[in-house]
Amino acid sequence: MKIKEKYRPNVAIIIVNKQGKILWCKRKDGKGWQFPQGGLDNKESPLEAIYRETQEEVGLQKQDIRIIRESQEWFDYKVPKNKIPSYFKFENSKFVGQTQKWFLAELLCDDSHINLKTSSPIEFTDWTWSSYWHPISGGVEFKKSTYRKVLKTFLPYYTSLIKNQKT
Repeated sequence: MKIKEKYRPNVAIIIVNKQGKILWCKRKDGKGWQFPQGGLDNKESPLEAIYRETQEEVGLQKQDIRIIRESQEWFDYKVPKNKIPSYFKFENSKFVGQTQKWFLAELLCDDSHINLKTSSPIEFTDWTWSSYWHPISGGVEFKKSTYRKVLKTFLPYYTSLIKNQKT
């Protein structure tokens, strides 16, 4: 895995329900709405990280979702300079942004399995099901370009999933 220097390695997931809506979460710290995501732990694979982060942030276990697709590429975004201290709280952080491996997943369980309070600290205060393209207009401004690229990349797999769910 080749990671750009100064970009924190991260994973993110788009979870699709049976109605074709995607899971969209409100951050507790007032930084807006986003997909579940988080950093890779030392020696952790992106797949291991996405299952861990999904459980920690939204309470969904490995058996609650089915990974449809993993992005082949890593997607980068820069955090605006004035926001870096609140995004990268570690002492002497060298990061200017994040590089992300993305996953598209199908929700296999009932919505009641979504639990934003399964770990501490809590990341999100609310969640909703939104339309596929909503994150481009409803997300954090500096992440929108990345969201657009990821959604375009996953569109054929999302379309196929929705088609198969209806049959």
